[in-house]
Amino acid sequence: MTLNFRLFAGRLSIWFAMAVLLVVATPGGSAQSLPQPTREQLLNGLRLVLWNTPAENTVYLKLRIHSGAAFDLAGKAGMMALLSDALFPDPTTREYFTEELGGKVEVTNDFDTINITLTGRASEFERIIELLRTAVVNIQLTPELVPKLQEARIKIVKELAISPASQADRAIAWRVFGNYPYGRPVVGSPETLARVERSDLMQARDRFLNPNNATLVIIGGVEERRAMRALKQLLGGWRKSDVVVPPTFRQPEPPDTRTQIIDQPAAESTEVRLAVRGLARSDKDAPTAQLLALVAREMWLAARPELSKSAFFVRHEAHTLPGLFIMGASVSEVDAAEVLAGARKVLQSLSKDGGSQALLDRAKSEAIAELNKQTERPQSLADLWLDGETFQLGSVDDRLRQLRGITVADLKRVAERLFSESQIATVALGKAERLKPVLERAGKVEVLTTTAGASSDPTTIPVKKQ
Repeated sequence: MTLNFRLFAGRLSIWFAMAVLLVVATPGGSAQSLPQPTREQLLNGLRLVLWNTPAENTVYLKLRIHSGAAFDLAGKAGMMALLSDALFPDPTTREYFTEELGGKVEVTNDFDTINITLTGRASEFERIIELLRTAVVNIQLTPELVPKLQEARIKIVKELAISPASQADRAIAWRVFGNYPYGRPVVGSPETLARVERSDLMQARDRFLNPNNATLVIIGGVEERRAMRALKQLLGGWRKSDVVVPPTFRQPEPPDTRTQIIDQPAAESTEVRLAVRGLARSDKDAPTAQLLALVAREMWLAARPELSKSAFFVRHEAHTLPGLFIMGASVSEVDAAEVLAGARKVLQSLSKDGGSQALLDRAKSEAIAELNKQTERPQSLADLWLDGETFQLGSVDDRLRQLRGITVADLKRVAERLFSESQIATVALGKAERLKPVLERAGKVEVLTTTAGASSDPTTIPVKKQ
């Protein structure tokens, strides 16, 4: 299966590379659009995106539920992750996909979505849809299953929480958003996962696992008439919800602008983060914020060349609701204050003049190349189509045109919109006794010291403020 699907992806890559050449090389400069899939909708509201590739004997399916961890109940972060785990809880089902259907099963979730990915032989398409139906329509949340899901998920979360970088990422999100959904970890923490009850999962199932809150992409060697017949027969009875729950939440308070120091006495280096609230994925300025992050990264590196020797990044994390513009690096204690000051100067400079045309051109080239690269693989192509449905982004061609049209003046305008000094939050995770005197010279600080044996998750830890 792995070899077959790699061949499938490789052929798709060649096909799209030829399509991109046609776009570039069309006489008279009139671009031909990239191929568009067939779009259908079942009577129950399930949206379908179908692309038949007759020469292939493999099929790739991705079902997206358009609600994710943003809907976790207060104090129960990780609830939607547990619901995701409940979709294919039996290991024998996954083994069946691998051994009998020549494919695999993968279920993931983020703040905005739950994604179910299934691959297998095209000849077994109806069987694959039948197993998908069992997962989403007849999901079982028995009293015996829920504790097992919690135990397995808590084990995963404990392993993930070890990384200082992930701890710093969680801390800055909490600093910016507090108990707003994007301030909580998608996967939850041991404490919050333990609070989730079976009734919570049953309620989430009824509210969110509905066909009119979902989109299914199918790519591969399945003729459209055959696909529609199977989908109507097996998923047509999936009950439609009367109401799709909108993502509306009380807005977070402005962040505390003191630098928060999280004491990690055993840390070998210091993780620093600087962040402001970002834009929603559907915001017309979101592509500009994406380029703004790339330009800021180059400016920060130019001001602090030593960053190239360690892990550093600048990114704009866009979601259904306004997300996060974040800058981060791993540095020594003595450099922490200067690195954060350098990050602030970059934001101030972008708000003043938007950066240079040369930096913008480089950022455009990188973003466009990445978008074109996504069209070369069925997995990322499906994501592009699904993102268009989730965030109302338009076609891939629309997104390419939007990136190409961004100017330095646009960068400046969006930087002014985002980078208010009163909205900037900063975090430093490392040895507090060394960081405190260094960072106090640059401004006010707050020190959090975890108690012995406590979790390092700032959303749940008992702390002592100094």
